[in-house]
Amino acid sequence: MALTAAAALLLAGCQSVVFGLANRGVGQPDASLVYDAANQLSLDLYRPAKAEPNAPVLVFFYGGSWQRGSRAQYRFVGRRLSETGAVVIIADYRLGPRAPFPAFMQDGARAVAWARRHAAEYGGDPQRVFVAGHSAGAQIAALLGTDPRYLRAVGMEPRQLGGVIGLSGPYDFAIRGDTKLEQVFGPQAQWPDAMPVHFVDGDEPPFLLVVGAEDKIVAPRQTFELAQRLRSVGTEVRTVTLRRGSHFTPLLNLYASRGDPQLLQAIGAFVRAP
Repeated sequence: MALTAAAALLLAGCQSVVFGLANRGVGQPDASLVYDAANQLSLDLYRPAKAEPNAPVLVFFYGGSWQRGSRAQYRFVGRRLSETGAVVIIADYRLGPRAPFPAFMQDGARAVAWARRHAAEYGGDPQRVFVAGHSAGAQIAALLGTDPRYLRAVGMEPRQLGGVIGLSGPYDFAIRGDTKLEQVFGPQAQWPDAMPVHFVDGDEPPFLLVVGAEDKIVAPRQTFELAQRLRSVGTEVRTVTLRRGSHFTPLLNLYASRGDPQLLQAIGAFVRAP
């Protein structure tokens, strides 16, 4: 019942209430650090309770239609994901329409480069840096893993990522007719550049794609189409479909993973795979 009520509040737009409840009793990050001084962008870092040397590193990007959100709202996600044994980083990024596409992609790449550069200082393995995200954050993570331009700008390649985890992600979505999205993604000529499916060519890291079977906000077909495209070029991909799941079910499962541990177990197995 509690999860159903939370989902209803999220759908009603009462996100501040939901995030306040989700973070109640959750400890502060183990570190909060600036990763891009020029744009005043910071990240929060969460270390696993049972720290092991050379732990995987997981950089998570939150959702919010590329227009809202903050790392502070996702403390519960950072702490829960650290239960996989990973060092977890939740990074802020510039939001549209004030900073339209591809600004948030450039920010995401810089956050990943920071994680790789500083991983060892926090017990992480710089050779096992994963990117993940929910909703708009999943688009950011997936595009980092498919379009090499952003990581190349910071001296990396998508293949150097340990993998990509997308939760309820939009990977081939409509922009035309949505005034806010048109402002976020700028001139029509660059809209195709926002679609991860357009850049799949076989040079991607492994993917884990998670979707709620009854997602009414981002059509599940986008997850399955990206998975099919990845498989067609030989990229390793695993999909997890959450039965009766909504757009927000992945977040709700991370909030209360002991009730349905499927998602956390899948993420843990993915980031800890040899």
